[in-house]
Amino acid sequence: MDYIIGVDIGTSGTKAVLFDEELNIISSASEGYPLYQPQNGWAEQNPEDWAKATINTIKTIMASSGIDKEKVKGIGLSGQMHGLVMLDKDDLVIRPAIIWADQRTEKECDEITEKVGRERLIEITANPALTGFTASKILWVKNNEPDNYDRCRHILLPKDYVRFILTGEYATDVSDASGMQLLDVPKRQWSNEILEILEIDRDKLANVYESPEITGSIKKSIAKETGLKEGTIVVAGAGDNAAAAVGTGVVTDGSAFTTIGTSGVVYAHSSKVHIDPKGRVHTFCCAVPNSWHVMGVTQAAGLSLKWLRDNIYKGIGTSKDIPYDLINNDIEDIGIGSEKLLYLPYLMGERTPHLDPNARGVFFGLSGKHNKKNLARSVMEGVTFSLRDCYDILLEMSLEIDEMMITGGGARSRIWRQMLADVFNCTVRPIESEEGPSLGAAILAGVGAGIFESIELACERYIHKGKKIKPDEENHRIYDKYYDIYKDLYDSLKGSFKRLSEI
Repeated sequence: MDYIIGVDIGTSGTKAVLFDEELNIISSASEGYPLYQPQNGWAEQNPEDWAKATINTIKTIMASSGIDKEKVKGIGLSGQMHGLVMLDKDDLVIRPAIIWADQRTEKECDEITEKVGRERLIEITANPALTGFTASKILWVKNNEPDNYDRCRHILLPKDYVRFILTGEYATDVSDASGMQLLDVPKRQWSNEILEILEIDRDKLANVYESPEITGSIKKSIAKETGLKEGTIVVAGAGDNAAAAVGTGVVTDGSAFTTIGTSGVVYAHSSKVHIDPKGRVHTFCCAVPNSWHVMGVTQAAGLSLKWLRDNIYKGIGTSKDIPYDLINNDIEDIGIGSEKLLYLPYLMGERTPHLDPNARGVFFGLSGKHNKKNLARSVMEGVTFSLRDCYDILLEMSLEIDEMMITGGGARSRIWRQMLADVFNCTVRPIESEEGPSLGAAILAGVGAGIFESIELACERYIHKGKKIKPDEENHRIYDKYYDIYKDLYDSLKGSFKRLSEI
């Protein structure tokens, strides 16, 4: 029996999972690390935390499984997208990584749009200039920290910094690179035109690979530290959403998934390039070679519920001891609409469909009769409405969606699963495995190692889907009334969000 490892370098922590060649879980381990917000709207992490967590979790799964290291045939990496890691000439981290949730780069987005042209930018990168993307972060450092910019010799994404630590190679994959705003997405290669206009040195960027391709192998020092065999292959891997798509079997036309993790995503696979000329949703290369995906993103999905737990529910033990099951139990007797209370989940600005870094979270309709149970249900409903914003745009673009899989921490909630079905008015299905990105990364490693013939065949054989959850027509009708108000609120508050940011 051969084995493969999938590692997911997330925002709240890193998870390593050891699978056998039939994708049964043998061992898993996780390790968390902090998120820093030195100013309102900023979000940073220490790249060395990701590397340490990866090494520690791989060491743990190897030790606990007791398997022969010779039997581990490959490692796949998944990770949070868009983060900026800058290394100097000695390969040392220059400054904390500016991650996906950071919203400081509004001026740089304007600069990119002015220099490239909005229409041309969307034609090449398939997206308008976004504060969350990497290109604007690079320009922010250039404009605000010129000494750091001058020291920079290598620019890497989060998972690719971890790859460098493991293998010594500078490499990335097409799905993750798509989120940098420097890739020609239809052609699946760096855009010389964009790089020249923005005056970014191509030599600082990693080489780009398709997700199942081998990018390097485990170094001797890392092998000694983790218990792996020196020379174990590491494949290109994928950004977290592209890896999650593989892990949920969304690898063919007509398939889609919704995930509720720290951020929320609605994602559809396509063998053709679909680009929204309005720039409301993102088109990226996906982990399946010669395929793409279209996705909408809400910045603070599970993050909204975590904020509620850590602040509103604080005091019942320590915040980390408060289980999300308690919140689910609390809302059992709260009806749809949370007694006329609505929530806008814009804690970290927003991406789809508003592209507004100044947007902020709002409770609308709050009255003296509402309590924390009402707040909890309104948060879950507000996140679900924001995901419907994404879903409706995909339908408008004529993307085929025959089946909607659901994954992420929010998918564990029976109430949230039914809420998604009712708000979307479509059948949804959970995945029996909860590993998502780490499973997808492992499948990519299996393809690279020759264990699986293709991504599609591996998913068809080994991804197991849960019971179908059908929408309730009456619930959908009621949700629609609240959703109409929800959609109006952003337009009413947009100017106020901007004014607030300027104080």
